[in-house]
Amino acid sequence: MQTPSSNTTEASFTMKGSLIPMTVLELVRYDPSDFERELKAKVAQAPAFFDDMPVVFALEKLEHKDQPIDFDPLVSLCTGMHIRPVAIRGGGNHHATAARASGLAILPATGKKAQPAQPVKECKSGATGQPVAEKPEIPERPETPTASEPTGQQADTGESIVIEKAKPAKIIYTPIRSGQQVYAGGTDLIVLAQVSAGAEILADGNIHVYGPLRGRALAGVKGDKKARIFCQSLEAELVSIAGQYKISEDLQDKGWREPRQIFLDEDKLTIKPLV
Repeated sequence: MQTPSSNTTEASFTMKGSLIPMTVLELVRYDPSDFERELKAKVAQAPAFFDDMPVVFALEKLEHKDQPIDFDPLVSLCTGMHIRPVAIRGGGNHHATAARASGLAILPATGKKAQPAQPVKECKSGATGQPVAEKPEIPERPETPTASEPTGQQADTGESIVIEKAKPAKIIYTPIRSGQQVYAGGTDLIVLAQVSAGAEILADGNIHVYGPLRGRALAGVKGDKKARIFCQSLEAELVSIAGQYKISEDLQDKGWREPRQIFLDEDKLTIKPLV
């Protein structure tokens, strides 16, 4: 019996690029005892929210850039609280070396992207074999379209402007009960009923709740700082915009059980009336 050829068998896995929402823990200063105390206090406020949460240690705002960091105790502390560190972002070469030793991946600092190599144009050779400089091409200035000409399409070139349609919002018509999770990827989430305590709703865009919001609501989960949460009755266990969050205890004096909108104002979570 012959073993199937590797050319005829299907691959055991595929690899795809993906954007996965992840919490960023920004280190401003690193003192092991302070870090442990503050993290324990945060987790105690909403243990379920932090359970199995993947996090990235961001070092861009670190006060002392040259300060060495031993990531082993950080990883152990977080793991003991069911938080899963996966990478660091930013920092110096010494931070990257220490992070790799602790099994963490290295992400580029915010705003830094790998620059693709610029293609090198081949030079034309003349009769003598010497390279001849090409005359730069000067694009012709397009004529301004008149009122009778379509602005979206040029008759001469056949080029057209493609306008992508916005992804429609995800609409939920029935109550979201305890233990349920609803996620609107790449769009807004509209709930035309209540969100019960113990339920969780997430959206890459805005969240609108037209019944009581009693569970957890997380908008802009992929980092959209312009996302907002709108609700007719704020009774939430937790609200979050692009990773900035407040729990129930912080919301009691912010218009509890009243119509509210939640948004970021210079990275500060702000709660105001709807009108």
